[in-house]
Amino acid sequence: MTGLTAAELSAKLQSREISAQEAAEAHFDRIETIDGDYGAYLLLCREEAMKQAEAAQAMLDAGDAPALCGIPYALKDNIVTKGITTTCASKVLEGWVPPYSASVYQQMQNQGMVLLGKTNLDEFAMGTSTENSAYQLTRCPWDPHCSPGGSSGGSAAAVSAELAPISFGSDTGGSVRQPASLCGVVGFKPTYGRISRYGLVAFASSLDQIGPFGRTVEDTSLAFEAVAGHDRHDSTSLPNAAYSSKELKSGSLKGLKMAIPKELFGDEVDPGVKEVFERGIKKLQAEGAIVSIVSLPSLQLGVTTYYIIAPAEASSNLGRYDGIRFGPRIEEGDHNKSTAMTRGQLFGHEVKLRIMVGTYALSAGYYDAYYHRAQQVRGLMADEMAEVMKEHDVIISPTSPVSSFRLEDDSLDQMALKMLDLCTIPANMGGFPSISIPCGADNDMPVGLLLTGPVMGDEKLLQAAWAAEQALGFVGRRPPIL
Repeated sequence: MTGLTAAELSAKLQSREISAQEAAEAHFDRIETIDGDYGAYLLLCREEAMKQAEAAQAMLDAGDAPALCGIPYALKDNIVTKGITTTCASKVLEGWVPPYSASVYQQMQNQGMVLLGKTNLDEFAMGTSTENSAYQLTRCPWDPHCSPGGSSGGSAAAVSAELAPISFGSDTGGSVRQPASLCGVVGFKPTYGRISRYGLVAFASSLDQIGPFGRTVEDTSLAFEAVAGHDRHDSTSLPNAAYSSKELKSGSLKGLKMAIPKELFGDEVDPGVKEVFERGIKKLQAEGAIVSIVSLPSLQLGVTTYYIIAPAEASSNLGRYDGIRFGPRIEEGDHNKSTAMTRGQLFGHEVKLRIMVGTYALSAGYYDAYYHRAQQVRGLMADEMAEVMKEHDVIISPTSPVSSFRLEDDSLDQMALKMLDLCTIPANMGGFPSISIPCGADNDMPVGLLLTGPVMGDEKLLQAAWAAEQALGFVGRRPPIL
């Protein structure tokens, strides 16, 4: 059962060939057998899952159950779950049990989906390798010596290793799509506002977006359909946010206009990744896609711009973690000293670094030079991309400049790791929908192809991604594990 796609598993559940309890148990068995080697999960929810599976089976037996009723899934541990620990992979939230649930979790419960557990991430979603977790390393299922990407590395590894058919992560600058690329699965960041952020622990609120992982575009589309929609609890939720996957397979590459920004295909991209990407483009062209090279000059400033805006918002959002309302507190002298000790000892290095950078960028005398200027460049990037999309259906590039890299590799400095978001950051800047699909392999490690569409163009983007997936022929490739 664990080798089935979500769509295949759904068909067997709907026909009563298998039960929701059997599907959940099969995945727990596999998790207990192999996840010790990969570290995808921080927490398993067996007791809660079996209750949810029982309720899902009742819905299935009654008839007319939703498409994903009974489907097991995993949830990144920065999405709050009432009564279930949520840590953001940080010591500052160790043992915190939320008193409420994220809207997406509530929607999945309403759909009859079954939560297997919470997955590992870079602390507070700040990182590109899942090495910044305060609790454990997560390893790439294609090579356990390599990184699954980040920050949603646990969610990507869980789907890749068949420890869950579907998972959800968050994407602030590429944290769904980049690990999807490195783990050989599909990762989708929808238009900003089409999935509610209520209950997603905030990193950079104007950039954050929840997104699904699946082994196919169809699975990812079904997962998106299950949680998309307007939410009155989220002030940034769009009014017409619902999505239907019914027309997904009507997508075609014939006559589809694709633009490749030369700024995302320069020297920063590894030669092996370039070669795989170019082979993929030829396959798309053979199916009728029209591919053009374009210039979007502002994209060269994407990483720099992101690492001003995101830390600035993080410095504000993370000010609430002082040990009073959430998590443990270190008592040392007066209130100010206790707060300083709590934050100093329980936040990890990367989180403290970004808080300091963000606070500096917002400080008096520097606001205009850094944060204000970055927001101007952000607007320019969004305008340039929107202008290109008037003449093209999608913008395409490699998802990541490199394939998976060795864990704890000292040759990769922090700036090199930040450059891994080069191709994914632009979509977050303008709230554009963007999806990574497997394109091929470089030295047996997966390489992703990134497709980005216009705001609220999620339907056509997913149709294009489905058609591209069929042409590229990487569907069904699995990592060399049991």
